[in-house]
Amino acid sequence: MTENHVRRRSVLGLPIAGLAAAGAAQVGPLVGPFLERAAAGSPSIIKPLPAAWFTDHGTNAETRWESVDPDRHLTPQSRLFVRNHTVTPVIDPDTYRLRIHGDGLVRAQGVSIGLRELRRRFRHVEVTSVHECTGNGRSFYDTQQGRKASGTPWTLGAVGAVRWQGVRLRDVLAWAGVRRDAVSVQGAGLDPHHVDKGVDVGPVRRPFPIGKALDDALLAWGANGAPLLPDHGFPLRLVLPGWVGIASIKWLGDLEVSTSELTSPWNAQWYNVGGPLGVNPVRSAWELPWDAQLPGARALTLTGRSWSGAAPIARVDVSTDGGTTWSPARLHPERGRGRGRRTSGHSWSQWSHTWRSPRAGAHELLARATDVRGRTQPDIAAYNPNGYFFDAVVRHPVTVV
Repeated sequence: MTENHVRRRSVLGLPIAGLAAAGAAQVGPLVGPFLERAAAGSPSIIKPLPAAWFTDHGTNAETRWESVDPDRHLTPQSRLFVRNHTVTPVIDPDTYRLRIHGDGLVRAQGVSIGLRELRRRFRHVEVTSVHECTGNGRSFYDTQQGRKASGTPWTLGAVGAVRWQGVRLRDVLAWAGVRRDAVSVQGAGLDPHHVDKGVDVGPVRRPFPIGKALDDALLAWGANGAPLLPDHGFPLRLVLPGWVGIASIKWLGDLEVSTSELTSPWNAQWYNVGGPLGVNPVRSAWELPWDAQLPGARALTLTGRSWSGAAPIARVDVSTDGGTTWSPARLHPERGRGRGRRTSGHSWSQWSHTWRSPRAGAHELLARATDVRGRTQPDIAAYNPNGYFFDAVVRHPVTVV
């Protein structure tokens, strides 16, 4: 038995011990719908996955862009995509402990801290960032570029914008006694070990540079002002704004700090294209169903979002004729940002475009974003067999009727 008491769920029932502390009003309603649908799909995910909101990929769930509210900047947890390597664990917050150790600390044996002490000891912060699976857009390597890649066939729905609540990792590492010659930090999750082709490769874990740890990395217990749901990392997760989703380890149970470069299958074997992947690329999506049927009208107002892991979006250009002509979209300020809210510069930009007198028939809508560092979306994404970082302009089919 580990220090963290983890109760695992089966399709025959749902363990709910410890969920009360996650907010009874928020988590309680999840139990009934899950029991009703557990045998039908995604038994590794706890929250309901209504077909109007999600595409069910078995162990993963993708947000449908047509379900996104154009007047809402943040993604509710209930509608946020889910990426699991195994199954969602349910962890008792009263017995939960985070272990911090390694030769990158003054005392290599390290320290451990519970959730209550973490919240009491350190200054609370809020950071808004786009959270995205590294394989978002993977299916387009096949459908748009003719080369299939392995993995979940995401379209563009493995993404959301979240306002995280927690504490700065740098504050916690300072308390733990980080050494000046530390170079690498590795977070490990409390979900069951991942088995790849019959080989147990251990818990999901991935290292990242000490520079990122001491910059804007976060230990988060909340999302959008509410406790994390189990599927999104309750009781505590790592958040690396702007970085690949795999780096933001859910159900964080262990942090190793090292004076040498750490490695794991999740940065050496996977999530690696000529080197470990870090900062997310630039992407754009229309808030429309695939093959949308649009009514003929004098003017249609279409909406979408663009984001970059490196910097805010500076410009979005759109085309309604398959790329023959382009025009700038109208960028809109973030809706609902309260006074004093701090963002990391890694949230997405909402935009709109008025399509004048669209003719009846089939069309392809395109959106190309450019961030303030000059990074832009290419026409063709560089292929890799695991289908990471599809950042090309997506050709979105619609029909005007």
